[in-house]
Amino acid sequence: MPAGAFSSAAPPSGVEFEAKITPIVIVSCILASTGGLMFGYDVGVSGGVTSMPDFLEKFFPVVYRNTQEKKDGNYCKYDNQGLQLFTSSLYLAGLTATFFASYTTRKLGRRLTMLIAGVFFIIGVALNAAAQDLAMLIIGRILLGCGVGFANQAVPLFLSEIAPTRIRGGLNILFQLNVTIGILFAELVNYGTAKIEGGWGWRLSLGLAGIPATLLTLGALMVVDTPNSLIERGYMEEGKAVLKRIRGTENVEPEFLELVEASRVAKQVKHPFRNLVQRRNRPQLVIAVALQVFQQFTGINAIMFYAPVLFDTLGFGNDASLYSSVITGAVNVLSTLVSIYSVDKVGRRVLLLEAGVQMFLAQVAIAIILGIKVTNTSDDLGKGFAILVVVLVCTFVSSFAWSWGPLGWLIPSETFPLETRSAGQSVTVCVNLLFTFVIAQSFLSMLCHFQYGIFLFFSGWVLIMSFFTLFLLPETKNIPIEEMTERVWKKHWYWKRFMDDDEFGGATITNGTDDLEKKGYSNGFDPASQL
Repeated sequence: MPAGAFSSAAPPSGVEFEAKITPIVIVSCILASTGGLMFGYDVGVSGGVTSMPDFLEKFFPVVYRNTQEKKDGNYCKYDNQGLQLFTSSLYLAGLTATFFASYTTRKLGRRLTMLIAGVFFIIGVALNAAAQDLAMLIIGRILLGCGVGFANQAVPLFLSEIAPTRIRGGLNILFQLNVTIGILFAELVNYGTAKIEGGWGWRLSLGLAGIPATLLTLGALMVVDTPNSLIERGYMEEGKAVLKRIRGTENVEPEFLELVEASRVAKQVKHPFRNLVQRRNRPQLVIAVALQVFQQFTGINAIMFYAPVLFDTLGFGNDASLYSSVITGAVNVLSTLVSIYSVDKVGRRVLLLEAGVQMFLAQVAIAIILGIKVTNTSDDLGKGFAILVVVLVCTFVSSFAWSWGPLGWLIPSETFPLETRSAGQSVTVCVNLLFTFVIAQSFLSMLCHFQYGIFLFFSGWVLIMSFFTLFLLPETKNIPIEEMTERVWKKHWYWKRFMDDDEFGGATITNGTDDLEKKGYSNGFDPASQL
């Protein structure tokens, strides 16, 4: 919804609402983003425990024998559908849960949805740590997946809605920063627990996920819900009061009026998912879906899921492979900090395009080295080439961490209008988890059949997504969420053709006030009375 829809009560399009950077916003965003910490830990821990001999011997004895005998060759020793299901079941469950999360996010609020996610996480962690058989292990992962579906639905929306426009990008990327910290934490834990004798180290690795799960649950109990969510659910006074608290000013009327009008329009949409596919919402939907598909086909999750397995396949040995994955995890965290600093300064497109070049070159170089040095009968990279592979993997990971990783979540969360925002975020999470599941379930088999060509496969996708960014992805930095239509979509060379003026409630939503005033929406208009 563009500003200016309420005569002199709202600012003209392009004027930023008054907002201070308040402690309550910073603290709330830090607490909410621990949902990313849990997600990251789940991503990182699975690769480590699946390379632990005690874990494999208990749950996947066939894979354990292959790793001991190497009878299927270096590239194929971990190729097992059951092992891949252990990793991928989490994402399949998250894919299903996100549809329920869309309802709770819209009807119960962002805060309560995060609390539900925390409860799922805690129960899933308990089952995984105490698992006695494969069924118990998979059920635990499924419950963790439900938590991922709810957390990934609510947290990015919460962060985008509560943050002031000028630092929205940086605060939203706190979610991805916590994902990378969670991955690093998991890899450090795996490195330590792999040395524990007695066959219970993997239980400790899986059980320590209870720390981020508890943090998210407590955080959800402490934060306030967003003004957008409160107003959308009819809590007008509470929404206005929270808006004053988080903006640090009494002068919130212009922003409040815009949120109320956006909510009024949203309430007229009885079927948000059906509305999502309408022509005027096509640009946001296409970009949100494309970003999620492209994010997975960079190959990042293949590396993060299976970093220890991958390095072990390349001949690094068990300790060396875990150590190398810790290095890549640390690079992941530090590079995400670069994104927080730069995303609201240089913009989204610059980061994505630069990273595309860097990821493409790194993956091609890795493929060339592995093609020459690693075969089914020899895995002797030599110290020099082994170090070079780790450096190239870190080069790839760093570029992803300041671009496609955080921006894949940030851009969809800030581009959908309120009437389709919950449904749009649901589709975003759904597509992300679907393709995360596809990669997790197929990577070890692809590694077995493609061998070093797996990196050429992913580099080809990086080339495609870079051209998509160059021609079809508009810049969204420093644009208030409710002004995206007027200031972004209607001015883009291609997407503007989908932006015919729409009529809501009999009033055409434009940058002016004439049409609204003709309908009786004058300076005395009380938007709350329309809800």
